[in-house]
Amino acid sequence: MTDVRAEFMAGDRPEDVALFLADSYVSDDRFKQFGERVEDGVVIVVGGERGRGAFEAATGTEAMQFAKTAMELEGDVDDDLAGGNCPEDDGSDDHEVQFVFAFAEEQNEDIGGLYADGDVIHAYAKCTCGAAYSDKWNAREQ
Repeated sequence: MTDVRAEFMAGDRPEDVALFLADSYVSDDRFKQFGERVEDGVVIVVGGERGRGAFEAATGTEAMQFAKTAMELEGDVDDDLAGGNCPEDDGSDDHEVQFVFAFAEEQNEDIGGLYADGDVIHAYAKCTCGAAYSDKWNAREQ
C-alpha cells in the first residue's frame, strides 16, 4: 500500500477522497497512471474536488448524489477499498464491486458513537447487480 493510501486509510487525509475503479468497469488507462494498482483495478487518492471530478468522469455519476443513494443500503466495503460484499448477493456470479467512492471524516466527540472513537472512513460501493451500498468504520480499527 502506498504511503498516500495508508495515510488516507488511517484518517490522516480528510481533505482527500479515494476511488476504486474495477478493471471490468473502467478501461481508460488514464486512471491507472494516477493510482495504485490492486488485484482487480486501481485505487486513487486525490484532493477532494479533483477526486469528485475524477469519480464523475469515470462513472458518469455525481459523487455526493451517489453517496446519498448508497446510504440507503448498508453493506460491507473491504477496508482496503478494493472490493466488498453486496448485501443483495443471492449466490449468483453477478455481485462484484464496480467502483468505490470514499472519504475520511475527522473525529468528532460531539457527535458521539463511532465518531467519538476517532476518524471515520465512509465508503460507498456500486455492485454489478446495480445495488449501491455504504459502509463506515473507525480508521483505527484497521
